[in-house]
Amino acid sequence: MIVVKVIIEGLGLGFLLYLICAIGIRNGAVGMVHLYSDEVKQRVVENGLTTAEEIKRRSILFKCICIPGYLIYVLVCVYAINGARGFFNGFWQMIVILSIMNVIDRILVDGYWVGHTDAWNIPETEDLKPYITVKDKQKKWFMGTVGMAIISAILSGIMCLIL
Repeated sequence: MIVVKVIIEGLGLGFLLYLICAIGIRNGAVGMVHLYSDEVKQRVVENGLTTAEEIKRRSILFKCICIPGYLIYVLVCVYAINGARGFFNGFWQMIVILSIMNVIDRILVDGYWVGHTDAWNIPETEDLKPYITVKDKQKKWFMGTVGMAIISAILSGIMCLIL
């Protein structure tokens, strides 16, 4: 039963990621241009669609909301809701939840939504497509997979000390 619960929590975190992205592009993809390559950002600034300062501000805001939000979500699910205790019990639950979010991000958001719909298109940058290159995808898969394991291990270690 706990496995099903953890999978549902992972899907919930993936849904939160999707919502954040949907809110970010609600007035056009320029709202999330901080996630694009430097070439796209530069073109958007050159075309007067936004400023470098606004891109930086949105990037900082995104990181300040999303990273702590994801970590709090995972910790609440694993320790407060699921009652995990000990390193391994917390670790496996966190890595499953974060990995499900990573798969949703890579396949549904990056692969489908950004790669195959017009929702993330920015006018006058179409020649810079694909916005997420094969090299970017490889880096994201690797960093997401390794990063989720590292984050899970660190958080589980901290929680072992606290609890």
